[in-house]
Amino acid sequence: MIIREFNLNDLNQMISIWNEIVDEGIAFPQETLLDSKSGLEFFSSQSYTGICLIDNEIVGLYILHPNNVGRCAHIANASYAVSSKHRGKHIGKQLVIDSIKKAKHLGFLILQFNAVVENNASARHLYEKLGFTQLGTIPKGFRLKNGEYANICPYYIEL
Repeated sequence: MIIREFNLNDLNQMISIWNEIVDEGIAFPQETLLDSKSGLEFFSSQSYTGICLIDNEIVGLYILHPNNVGRCAHIANASYAVSSKHRGKHIGKQLVIDSIKKAKHLGFLILQFNAVVENNASARHLYEKLGFTQLGTIPKGFRLKNGEYANICPYYIEL
């Protein structure tokens, strides 16, 4: 397993994985799928975009960027995507660990997740195992693809 910064040759596989998560409608707040133009703009605009490769195949990725601006720009935010064909192989864990290191390297002091869907038990378990603290619960903070609402649980860790 190798985690490295993305390059242009990675874009099509990255877009496919990202769009899979968006289309599932149960984890990411985005509703619009990426194409080659919007994907390049999106991934290039991040503070860092990392990809995970197994046998030269991209199996997951993460984006890292400031959670806010100005006086709150020292807090990072990240999103993680793992291909459905490769889930359960601890790829997400390696992506989170790498993003923590990268956030520290970029000078962030905190990594915060704004909208972890409450029923995403595997992500929540991973974050807690890695030392993240849940900040509370926001009732009906996430609209699922089927139109129902789910609670979200913000998390953070000091870097």
